[in-house]
Amino acid sequence: MQIKRMLNVSFFTFILLVFCSSAMLPQEKTLYQRLGGYDAIAAVTDDFLASLTSDPQFSKFFSGHSENSKMKIRQLIVDQVCWATGGPCVYIGRDMKSSHQGLGITESQWDASVKLFVATLDKFKVPQKEKDDLLAIVSTLKKDIVDSK
Repeated sequence: MQIKRMLNVSFFTFILLVFCSSAMLPQEKTLYQRLGGYDAIAAVTDDFLASLTSDPQFSKFFSGHSENSKMKIRQLIVDQVCWATGGPCVYIGRDMKSSHQGLGITESQWDASVKLFVATLDKFKVPQKEKDDLLAIVSTLKKDIVDSK
């Protein structure tokens, strides 16, 4: 019985040591943290959307939307980026294929929007590693946004 008790104590001590040592190891920051958190993501989103909506090749996608609808689109983008980069947000929007279906977004429009996005990231002096990591996430959405016709 005493050996069993010693084994149990040893086991729990081992678990406690493993837990404590892993908690004490330096944890790599999430991309969300490296980007500066929610406020930084919101500021970049605001600037990027201003660029998109003022560009003639993209403004047609936003015409007819009320200011309230545009604010909802903005909030969904902020939440999606926050969530995708490891932040505490929850994205409750539709998938990209459904929300872009029928818009007829071309490959050249995709490329132009990425250039605008990169210009916004540069304006906010986002470091190259974070920019590359964020663009890698964004690039996974291309297949669902660009119309394949």
